[in-house]
Amino acid sequence: MLKRNKITIVGAGNVGATAAHWAASKELGDIVLVDVVEGVPQGKALDLAQAGPIEGFDVSITGTNGYDETEGSDVVVITAGIARKPGMSRDDLLKTNYEIVSSVVREICSRSPDAYIIVVSKPVDVMTYVAVKEGGFSRNQVMGQAGVLDSTRFRAFLAMELGVSVEDVSAFVMGAHGDSMVPLVRYSYAGGIPVERLIPKERLDAIVERTRKGGGEIVDLLKTGSAFVAPAVATIEMVEAILLDERRILPCAAYLEGQYGVDGGYVGVPLRLGAGGIQEIYDISLSDDEKAAMKVAGDAVKELVAATPKG
Repeated sequence: MLKRNKITIVGAGNVGATAAHWAASKELGDIVLVDVVEGVPQGKALDLAQAGPIEGFDVSITGTNGYDETEGSDVVVITAGIARKPGMSRDDLLKTNYEIVSSVVREICSRSPDAYIIVVSKPVDVMTYVAVKEGGFSRNQVMGQAGVLDSTRFRAFLAMELGVSVEDVSAFVMGAHGDSMVPLVRYSYAGGIPVERLIPKERLDAIVERTRKGGGEIVDLLKTGSAFVAPAVATIEMVEAILLDERRILPCAAYLEGQYGVDGGYVGVPLRLGAGGIQEIYDISLSDDEKAAMKVAGDAVKELVAATPKG
C-alpha cells in the first residue's frame, strides 16, 4: 500500500491554518495541525475536513495539542511564536520565540528525525538557525521561508506597475527578511525583458522600498493583524517542491559557509529545493552594492543570533 506524505504544521493561527488549507487543497499529504490552545487546532482541522467533499480533496486532517500524532512526519512547518507587541523589546521577542521554537524542535526531532523543517516563525533567519542547532538536523533539512514571500510581493508590485500578468514577471529577493532584504532588480524580468528597460529607476527604487516594507504595509491596513495568505502560500510552495521533488529554484533562508561573504548564518539565497531538501545553493554574481547589502544582511542576522539565550 502506498504511504501518503505526512505534513505537520505547528501553530494554528492565521498562517498555519491557511497553510493547512492550501496543503489540503493540493492533496500534498495527510495533515497534522498542532497548537497549544485547546480546541483551536481540532476545530480548524474539522472545519477544513468538512470542506473536502465540496472541493474534492481527500486527505486526513488532524488537530491536536500534543506531538504524538506528528510522529513520522515528512515535512514540518513551524509557524508558532508571537509577534512583537507594543512595549516589547527585540530581546524580549527573541527570548520568547527562542523558547517556543526550541521546544517545538525538540518535540519534532524525537518523533520525526528525518523530516524537513520549514521555519516561518519570526525573526525567521534567527529561528531557522535555532532550529538546526537545537534539533541536530542536517543543514539540508532545515530552511526558512521568507525569500519566497518577499519575491512574490516584489513580482506582484512589478506586475502592477507594468499592468501585465504576474505570470510573466520573474524576480527574486535575497538577504534577510525585513529592511536588510536585497531585491535583485538586475535579475528581474517581464516576459524575458529586463525590468530596468521597462520601468524608470525612480519607480523601480520605490517598488524595491515598498517590497522591503511589504509586511508593514499590510499591518498598517489591517490594524489588528498581519499578512497570512501570501505567507501561507509561499510556505506551501516550498512543501510542494520537497514532497514532489520539483527541483524548484527558490529564494530561501539557508545555512551559508562562505557563500556571498557570509559564514555561519542563515540568509536568504537562491537554491534548488526538492527531494532531500536543499539540493544546491547557487552562488550567483553580484555587483559591489549587492555584495555590500548581503554583508549587511549577514551581519544583522549574526547580531540577532548573538542576542538569543544560547547565542
